[in-house]
Parts: sequence; C-alpha cells; structure tokens
Amino acid sequence: MTRIMQSMALSLVGIGLVGGLWWLLSATVAKELPSPLQTWEESKLYVLAPWEKRGEMDQGILRMTAYSLYRVAKGFLLAILIGTPMGLLLGSSVLLSRMFDPVIQVLRPISPLAWLPLGLVLFQKSEPAALFTIALCSMWPTVINTMHGVRAIPQDYLNVAKVLRLSPWKRFTKVLLPATLPYMFTGFRLSLGLAWLVIVAAEMLTGTPGVGGFLWQEYNSLIYSHILLCIVTIGIVGFTLDLMMELAEARLKAV
Repeated sequence: MTRIMQSMALSLVGIGLVGGLWWLLSATVAKELPSPLQTWEESKLYVLAPWEKRGEMDQGILRMTAYSLYRVAKGFLLAILIGTPMGLLLGSSVLLSRMFDPVIQVLRPISPLAWLPLGLVLFQKSEPAALFTIALCSMWPTVINTMHGVRAIPQDYLNVAKVLRLSPWKRFTKVLLPATLPYMFTGFRLSLGLAWLVIVAAEMLTGTPGVGGFLWQEYNSLIYSHILLCIVTIGIVGFTLDLMMELAEARLKAV
C-alpha cells in the first residue's frame, strides 16, 4: 500500500511540474498559448457535458472519444486478424520469411499520412479508408513479435511433439500457441498504441467526427484551448489503453 501511495505521489508531482511548465510558457515565451486555467474555462463545456451532441462537430469530449475508439477497435481487430496468422506463417517458414522480409521492412515505416490517400482512392469513402489505414499501419508489431515468438520456441519442445506424434492441430494448440502467446500479446499492445496514433491522423485528414476531426476543426478556427483539450484527451486515452493491455498481459502471464 505504501508503494502505491508513493507511486501516486510521484505521479502527482510529475503532473504538477508539467502543469507549472505549461503555465510558465503561456505567461512568458508563448503568450498565445492558453494557460491551464484558461484552457479549462474555455473547454469545460465539453468536459462537464461529455456526451452532449450540439452539432456534427460540436459534441462532448467523451462522445467524440467514443467515435475514435470505435474506429480504433475495428481497425485493431482487423490488424491482429491479419497480422497474427502472417506472423505464425513467417515464423514457421524460413523460405517465406526470407521472401517477405524485404516487403515488410519497406511497408512498415510508411506514414499513415501516405496510406490514407490510397485508402480513399481504393474505397472512395472516409470510414473504410480509415480502417484500411489503421490496420495496415498497426499490424506490423503483431507480425514481427509473433514471428519472433515462433522462432524462440525451444527445439526440445518441437522434438517432444514429434516423439509424441502430435497432430498439426494439437502441435499448434499445445506447443506453438502457448509458447508464442507472450510475444503475440506484446505485439498486440504495440499495435493498439499505433492504432490510436493512426486514427487521430486519419480523422484530421478526413474531417470525420472524433477527437482528431475536432482537433483539426479547432486548429482551423485558431481556438487553441480546444486544441490543448484534444491533446490532453489523446494522451490520457493512449495511456489508459496501454495500461489496460499491460494489466491484461500481467494476468495472462500469471495464468
């Protein structure tokens, strides 16, 4: 309990220092930057009425966040449904790994800002284009971690499977999957973080309702306090998603 209290106290100190730096910058160097208090005063409508819908792009912060999270969930699910089997195949076959490794290394660093226009050309609509971009950008950590997980399986495990003459399905469920699962989960965690980053960029470009779309609208309107509200929201949601995945991973390892 003492350790938890110490951790919370240190976190509050860190938040206080960042808030103090924010206030100092707004008062000295960047006077156009709203202070924390001014940001709250100008943005509290979105926080105190978080689910209210006043217009297409004038909604409570939780409602806009829910739009973004719904898109992230669909894109992330698509990413792991594609990335997990791909990683298992590449990890199991040296030939396939050598064949597709250059392709992965070329595609992996491409920005979502480059993929989204292609998605719009292919699908002609912003929603499927956003899902395409999320899945394509966030799947690579799952692919790579799953592939390394398969390669890290001790040869003794595979030899025992051969001695016991396990069927391919039992070999997969009893040997390959349990040994690879921790690596896969690390990939899922990284993929989810990337998916959240991508959806913000996708919404900014397409102007669809969500945190990213609202941020872009307020940037064009030069309402800096609302931009800061979006930035804080993006950070808090990203931290929460990562914490949830970390807790799920810890529970998995405990089992």
